[in-house]
Amino acid sequence: MNLDIPELSLIALVGISGSGKSTFARRYFKPTEVLSSDAFRAMVADDENDQSASKDAFEALHHVAGIRLRAGRRVVVDATNVQQHARAELVKLAREHDVLPVAIVLDTPEPIAWERTQARQDRTFGRQVLRSQQQNLRRSLRNLGREGFRKVHVVTDPGDVTITYERAWNDKREITGPFDIIGDVHGCRSELETLLTKLGWAIERDEAGRPVNATHPEGRLAVFVGDLVDRGPDSPGVLRLVMGMTAAGTALCVPGNHEQKLLRKLRGRKVSVTHGLAETLSQLEAETPEFIESAATWIDGLVSHLRLDGGRLVVAHAGLKEEFHGRASGRVRAFCLYGETTGETDEYGLPVRYPWANDYRGSAMVVYGHVPTPKPEWVNNTICLDTGCVFGGHLTALRYPEKDLVSVPAERMHYEPVKPLVPATPARDDATLNLADVTGRRHIRTDYGALTVDAENAAAALEVMSRFAVDPRYLLWLPPTMSPPSTSTLEGYLEYPTEAFADYRAVGVERVVCEEKHMGSRAVVLVCRDAASAAGRFGVDDGSSGTVYTRTGRPFFTDAELTEALLARVRAAADPLFDELATDWLLLDCELLPWSAKAGALIKGQYAAVGAAARAALPTALSALDAGIGRGLDLSELRARTAARAANAGAFTEAYRRYCWPIDGLDGIQLAPFMILASEGASHTARDHGWHLALCDRLVAADPDLLRRTDRRIVDLGDETAIKEATEWWLELTGAGGEGMVIKPYNGLQHRAKGKPVQPGIKCRGREYLRIIYGPDYTEPRHLERLRDRGLQRKRGLALREHGLGLAALDAVAAGEPLWRVHELVFAVLALESEPTDPRL
Repeated sequence: MNLDIPELSLIALVGISGSGKSTFARRYFKPTEVLSSDAFRAMVADDENDQSASKDAFEALHHVAGIRLRAGRRVVVDATNVQQHARAELVKLAREHDVLPVAIVLDTPEPIAWERTQARQDRTFGRQVLRSQQQNLRRSLRNLGREGFRKVHVVTDPGDVTITYERAWNDKREITGPFDIIGDVHGCRSELETLLTKLGWAIERDEAGRPVNATHPEGRLAVFVGDLVDRGPDSPGVLRLVMGMTAAGTALCVPGNHEQKLLRKLRGRKVSVTHGLAETLSQLEAETPEFIESAATWIDGLVSHLRLDGGRLVVAHAGLKEEFHGRASGRVRAFCLYGETTGETDEYGLPVRYPWANDYRGSAMVVYGHVPTPKPEWVNNTICLDTGCVFGGHLTALRYPEKDLVSVPAERMHYEPVKPLVPATPARDDATLNLADVTGRRHIRTDYGALTVDAENAAAALEVMSRFAVDPRYLLWLPPTMSPPSTSTLEGYLEYPTEAFADYRAVGVERVVCEEKHMGSRAVVLVCRDAASAAGRFGVDDGSSGTVYTRTGRPFFTDAELTEALLARVRAAADPLFDELATDWLLLDCELLPWSAKAGALIKGQYAAVGAAARAALPTALSALDAGIGRGLDLSELRARTAARAANAGAFTEAYRRYCWPIDGLDGIQLAPFMILASEGASHTARDHGWHLALCDRLVAADPDLLRRTDRRIVDLGDETAIKEATEWWLELTGAGGEGMVIKPYNGLQHRAKGKPVQPGIKCRGREYLRIIYGPDYTEPRHLERLRDRGLQRKRGLALREHGLGLAALDAVAAGEPLWRVHELVFAVLALESEPTDPRL
C-alpha cells in the first residue's frame, strides 16, 4: 500500500492503544519528526502512563509541533487521536501554520490490540477502554475528511506500506529561468503582444491570425502575475495567448482575483458583475462554449503562488509574506489573491491595503501586481509590476535574474480608474531603521556563511551606532579585523614574513600581494560626484557629498568643512573614474596619515606617558647606580638591566614619534587609497588587487600632495627567490621605521581557496613597531618567549566572520537591496568587534 503525503504536513496517527502506531512511526518516519503523547507525559510527569498529566503533555506536544511547523518541518503525532476533539486541535494547529493535515488510520482489530496490551506490564487498563476507543474510531472514519484532513489513509497491514512525499503544487524550485515576469494585463492583448515583441519573443498565430503561443530564442520563460482579464478590450485574446503559452511550456501563470471572480461566474456562482467583469462576459459571448469551458478549467488549475529558482523567487498576484512562502491553506490563497487590508476603506470606497512589503525581511524576491502604481519601485526585495496599462499607464515586465524593467505604454485609456494611481507600497523612510532588525541574539546567514551575534555584543554596537556613527545611509561597509601571521620562532622576532607566506600556502593560495602598511588610521571614504548625487542615491540631503569614517563607523573629522575639503580633493582626482565605472559615487578603502590625526589622545594618554615617565625616571636611576658603583657597590648587573631599559624606552619613544607630525586643516594630511570597494551597481571585491592598486595609483598621480602611493610586491608562493626578495623589502621598510606590510591573496578578497577559508589580509608588523604594541622591553628574550604563546584562533575566526559580513554588505549595496539589509550586516561587523580578543594581535 502506498501512502501519498504532502512533503510539509502534520500527520496524525489514528488508532486504538496497541494498534502499532509507535512501531509504525519508528519504521516510516525520522525519530525527530515523531511527537509521542507517551513521551510527553513522561517528560512532564516522569510516567508515560500518568493520564492525569495528559492535559499538560498535549500542551507541550502542540507547542513543539508548532515550532517545527513554523520552521517548515514535518510533524507526526503519535497518539490515539480517536476522539474528534483531539483531532480538531491538530487540524487547528495545521491551519495556524498553513500546512496540510493528514490522517493515517491504523485499523488494527481490537482482539490483536488487546493481546498486545496484555503483553505490556505497564498497561493496566481494562479491555473496555479498547472497546470504547474502537467505537470512537469506527464513528470517526467516515468523517475525517469533513473534519479538515486533506488526505486520509486507512492502513490494515502496517508491514506492507510505502510512503511517497508529494511536493507542494507551488514548489517549482527546479525551474530556474531566466524569466520575463509580466504585470497585470487586464485584457490589453495588443499591448501584451507589443511587450513580448520588445522582450524578444516570437508570437505564433492560428489560421484566424489570433495569437496562440510565443517563444523566446534564448529559452526564456514568461511568468504572468494574474489579472489577465476584465476592463480591457480583449480578455479572451489574452486568455487564448497565455493558455497557449502555458500549454506549450513557455509560460507559467498565477491566478489573480479577477480570474477567480470570472471562474465563479462561469461555474454558476452568484457574483456582482462589477470592476470590468461585464466587459469580459460580453467579449466571451463571441467565443465557443468549448473555449469558455477550457478557460474555466485552466483558471481552476492555477496555483496560488509559485516558488522558483531554488526558492529565490516567489510570484504571487498580490504578493506574499515570508511565512506563507510554500505553504498551502485558504488563508495563504486569500493573501495571494487579495493581499492584506487594514479593515478600512478609503474615500473612493476601496479597501485600504496594508503595506506588507515594508515589513518584509525574506531572502526570496517577491514579484506581484494587483494594486496599480505609477511606476514599479523596489521595496525590501519586493516589486509590484501592475503599472495600470488598462487605465492608460504602462504594461511592465521584470527580466529575472537581470532585474531589468521593460515597459510599453498603453495604446489608450481602456477603462476609467476609480482613483488616481498611487504607489502600491509607499516605501518607508530609509532614514528610519527598525530596532528589531539589529537587537537581541541574532542568527545571520549570507552567501559567505552563517554566524550568531550575541545580544550583549549587539547592545554594545547599538551604543556606538546610535550615538557616534555617520548617517547609516552612508555606512555601506566596515573593514574586518586583521589577523597577524603565525608566531615566528626567529630570534628577536614575534612576526616575520616566512610564517605569513606559509599560512597562505597552507590554505591553497598561490599568489599574494604584499602592500606597504601605512602607519595611520583606517579611513573609509564614500565620495559622490556632487551633493545632488549624494541626495539622489543615498537620500542624504544635508548638503554633504559623501563621508569619511573610521573602522568603527565614526566620522573621521568632527569638522564637516574639513571632511568636505578632503572629499573635494578626492573627487577631483577620481573624476575620470566616475564615467569609467558608470557611477556617481565610489567607496574607497584607505589609510589616513599621520596616526596622530585621529589617535592624538591615545598617543598622549597611553604611549607618550610611558615614554615620558621612562625618560624622567631611568636617567635618574642610572645616575644613582653609577654613584653606588663609584662607592664600590656591586651594582653592575642592575645597571646593565636599567641601561637596557632606558635604551628600550628610547626606542619606544622613537617608534611612535615616527607616526606623528603636525597638521593644519589638510596641510600635513596624507590619504593612502588601496582599494576601490564599490560603485553604483557593482562590488569590486572579486577583482584582483592589481586592478585596485592601478586605479589607486591614478588617483595618487592626480593629487600627489594629498594622496600617497602604496608600495607593493607581488609574490608567487612557489618562487623562493620572490619570497626572499619580498622578505628583504620588508626588512628595509621596517628598518627605516615603517610599520610593516599587509599580505593579501592577489586574486582579490576571495573568501575561500580550494574549499578552505582564506584570510582577507595578514598583517606582518616590524620589530620596532611592535614595541609600541607590546611595550618597550618586549624584545627581551624572557618576554618574547612568553609572548609567543599568543592564541590566534579567536582572532582569525573573528576576521573571517567579519570579512564575510563585509562581502555580503557590499553585495547587497550592489544589488540595490534596502537599507535595513545593508545596515544589518554592517551593524553585525561592529557587534563582533565586542567579542573579547587580545587587542595587541
